[in-house]
Amino acid sequence: MILYNITTNVTADIEEDFITWMKSIHIPEVMETGIFLDHKFYKLLHDSEDGSVNYSIQFFTESMEKMMEYEKTHATALRIKTKERYQDKAVSFRSLLETV
Repeated sequence: MILYNITTNVTADIEEDFITWMKSIHIPEVMETGIFLDHKFYKLLHDSEDGSVNYSIQFFTESMEKMMEYEKTHATALRIKTKERYQDKAVSFRSLLETV
């Protein structure tokens, strides 16, 4: 099993919109690709000096081949939508993890 994790630092002024948009638009669009079997959406529990918050969205797929298909076919367009909506108020980094 492959875990595709996106951690996003979100400024406080867009937090509620970010949560709503992720749950109602972005996550459903990612799941509609058919690449992922399941997902989880978490808020990191920590205090930040600048008042920002962090969220982790985790998508689960069966293989690296499926993950590479997502990257090749879907990822760029979906990332552009998020970037256009939030600019530098939501900054993400991504990681891949494998079940051992």
